[in-house]
Amino acid sequence: MNTLRISLLGADGRMGEAISAAVQNNTDLTIVARCDKGGALDQAIAAGDVAIDFSSVEATKDICEACLRSKTTLVIGTTGHSTEQRKFIETAAKSVPIVFAPNFSVGVNTLFWLTRKTAELLGPDFDLEIVEMHHRLKKDAPSGTAQKLAEILSEVRKLDVQKDVAHGRHGMIGERPGKEIGMHSIRGGDVVGEHEVIFAGPGEQLTLTHRASSRETFAHGALRAARWIVGKQPGLYSMEDVLGLPS
Repeated sequence: MNTLRISLLGADGRMGEAISAAVQNNTDLTIVARCDKGGALDQAIAAGDVAIDFSSVEATKDICEACLRSKTTLVIGTTGHSTEQRKFIETAAKSVPIVFAPNFSVGVNTLFWLTRKTAELLGPDFDLEIVEMHHRLKKDAPSGTAQKLAEILSEVRKLDVQKDVAHGRHGMIGERPGKEIGMHSIRGGDVVGEHEVIFAGPGEQLTLTHRASSRETFAHGALRAARWIVGKQPGLYSMEDVLGLPS
């Protein structure tokens, strides 16, 4: 059995540590290089069959360029990318296969699928609200997962995710517009991650909820993506592609 060689970027972070621990329980995987800020990025990436990135969005451009130079497959788990940083990823994906996902949990990616189907079934009579909670050290808001949920709902409702998402509310704001998605970010304690999508209609309410209690679930998902992506054609793939969820 061939061993999949992994270059781990952001190795000293919370997710880097979780992936390192998960790899120890998988005989078909090995971490051949670990890299953090200031490390030898090109050398680390070239050593592996696949690079798993949980570093920072500031490193996105350099990581994409290094993967292009060595033709190394890439799995990206960092969140909070700007439009420009996303363009770096999209450009690189034309030459190397990339899995780009805001969340590697199997449950969360099922939540993405259910959110789309629920929005399609319930139609425009239901108001849409997203609530997410994470630990007090998380730097970006809303979370990448919450942003992805907003993008899914916007696509179904044909809304503009930049203009039609209300990030919190304060003061005399008037009645809630029908064409609006509410977004609420809570930070505190050591919460790994909680997401709710609320569909509030006339006389009834439906809520889809996912709660993560351990980073282990994200680590196993990232490793599953790493196994899946190696050998694929260049392109930008999602975790839904990895799981084979129907479109």
